Amino acid sequence: METVLADIIARFGLSDQTLIEQAFEFAQHGHEGQVRASGEPYITHPLQVATFLADLGFDASTVAAALLHDILEDTPVTKGELELRFGKEVAFLVDGVTKLSAITLRGTRKDKKSADLQTESLKKMFFAMAEDLRVIIIKLADRLHNMNTLRYLPPADRERIARETMEIYAPIAGRLGMGRLKGELDDLAFPFAYPAEYAWLKKTIKGKYESRLHYIERTAPLVKRRLLDADIPVIDIHARAKRMWSLYEKLQRYSMDPDKVLDLVAMRIIVPEIKDCYAAMGVIHAHYKPMPGRVKDFIALPKPNGYRSLHTTVFCERGRIAEIQIRTPEMHDHAENGIASHWAYTEAGKPRAVSAKQQELAWVNQLKNVLRDIKTSQGMADLKIEFFKNRIFVLTPHGDIKDLPEGATPLDFAYSIHSELGHRTTSALVNGRIVPLSSALQSGDVAEIIKGKEARPSKGWLHIVKTNQAAKHIRSWFNNSGPPDKSESNSEPSHSSRLSTGTARKKVARPKTIAAHASAILIDGQDGMAYRLGKCCTPTTASPVIGYLTLTRGVTVHVVDCANIKTADKQRLLDAQWE
Repeated sequence: METVLADIIARFGLSDQTLIEQAFEFAQHGHEGQVRASGEPYITHPLQVATFLADLGFDASTVAAALLHDILEDTPVTKGELELRFGKEVAFLVDGVTKLSAITLRGTRKDKKSADLQTESLKKMFFAMAEDLRVIIIKLADRLHNMNTLRYLPPADRERIARETMEIYAPIAGRLGMGRLKGELDDLAFPFAYPAEYAWLKKTIKGKYESRLHYIERTAPLVKRRLLDADIPVIDIHARAKRMWSLYEKLQRYSMDPDKVLDLVAMRIIVPEIKDCYAAMGVIHAHYKPMPGRVKDFIALPKPNGYRSLHTTVFCERGRIAEIQIRTPEMHDHAENGIASHWAYTEAGKPRAVSAKQQELAWVNQLKNVLRDIKTSQGMADLKIEFFKNRIFVLTPHGDIKDLPEGATPLDFAYSIHSELGHRTTSALVNGRIVPLSSALQSGDVAEIIKGKEARPSKGWLHIVKTNQAAKHIRSWFNNSGPPDKSESNSEPSHSSRLSTGTARKKVARPKTIAAHASAILIDGQDGMAYRLGKCCTPTTASPVIGYLTLTRGVTVHVVDCANIKTADKQRLLDAQWE
């Protein structure tokens, strides 16, 4: 243990070394005589947690808190005593981790009382995250070491803890961009959470893993030589095997056929600078034919968690397919360790304020506001999906990136920009084409919202949106603007009011420009899309019609031989027909 401690404190200055040494001695004394389920002295656990965080480059206060993280739970020591000995910052972190350890995130019962308790537990966890990310990161490191010794616990506890890890902790690590930690947590939990599936996968892919690994290892030197011949410096080139749980998740999208997973083992190339990434991609494509649709630029368009890299899949040596990832050392460090990769220090080498660091993750600050409105277990389940499952990035026409949950709609996109834009949404363009407001956006989509001055939300939108933020704004609008017009019947906007500017409830009149359609119209082949009838030609069911996408009022439907249509911009015309 002394050697491990020496390795930790060697990374810090003298004053920080004293803090860490004192924290270790205090923890060692407090846990004296305590033994883990594995039979090891208990102090080995906080020491391993502290080592993990020190390796990631966290500050001395975080490392000291890691050494002390179980002291309040397992000994008579109080928070006040910790403050006197180690200061408010360390005591705050230890207290935060202790509170997280005391909550149950995954119950065994499915009754309402149990669900409500879990809801409150999750709210406490997320509030802790929003307050100081270091609390949850210490907890993640704690969970990682506990997962390494999970086999020593009773079978029932193993499964519960493993599933809790995969449902809560691993997704949080992923959301923080800590890819290595997420992968390790998932893979350690997988055999205990889903033993049959794990056994099948291990047996099925064993030979395929080995074959592809050998191929990449043999091919890497040839690729490196081609890059060096082109004067592109290569820091490292190696094989990267896909993690077991990540592979199992992907197999579910490919009919459980491992042969369809092209990145089972990938080649990873590390080069000094961004320009070298693109130059390397050019050389590789000059020698090896790329597969269409498999080139991805996560440097120009990073993933929501900050991941950056170039990906390409090529027909490599001997015609075999290989995925290649190209990145700089900084990108690689961030891909592995996420927010932890640049947590504590500025260019001047001085500790950085935690709050400043957290500003880089806007979603962390959104948590507090969202949590206050969640009262039910379903609401918390929706929050888990929104914040910690797969994320997509969608671009505005100006190139700004919006981070949204998978399955998000144009309405979610509109409300992510501003509540007023969301309220006034009439239609949406995605990649230059009009789409229903209920359509699911994809990563890399360019979305543009068409708004109307007299547009208003529909209660049906609550069944469309996927984000808590959008749902909150929609409910707030109805709470402050009075009851909806009775003629509103579909989930798309009915454009029937100006927004109320006061707090008094007012009855909203339906504009005369909106027809109460006896028959609906299909716009561009889409049912339920919002539109209004042109006042210039007053279309009827007996008239052939055409849609026109306005700049501010959504789609207007005209008779096909309307004089205004004959002079309109042809690129903004949309097919339309009566149902």
